[in-house]
Amino acid sequence: MNNRVNECIRYHDAGFNCAQSVACAYADLVGCDEETVFRATEGLGLGMGGMEGTCGALSGACVLAGLKNSGGDLQNPVTKAQTYQLSKELVRRFQETAGATICKDLKGIETGEVLRPCPLCITDAAALVEEVLFPEVFGE
Repeated sequence: MNNRVNECIRYHDAGFNCAQSVACAYADLVGCDEETVFRATEGLGLGMGGMEGTCGALSGACVLAGLKNSGGDLQNPVTKAQTYQLSKELVRRFQETAGATICKDLKGIETGEVLRPCPLCITDAAALVEEVLFPEVFGE
């Protein structure tokens, strides 16, 4: 496991939520400071809405997609489609690996069957960040 993925787990062990754990470990690669990313992703933990929504680790990865790809042009927002494609690829591949994208499904809240615990969701999302968003940095 590479250092950034390990850093994600260290953040989670230190009390960061899953979204913060993933997004903060790569903040420098999208030109942001960790504190800003930490604050922006705080509401995305616990599957948005108390496990009812998308996995926080996956949400953090999608935040990074926007931060990396968006042109930030408020007058002419033309990069949305490309960012949506990156996010769609992250979601698709996460679903394939984890078996779900919704926190309560991953944790087996209704079925009693845990598909993926948080640390594995975090490492899955971090690996996808490196493969999909930053192959130029982490590729072979």
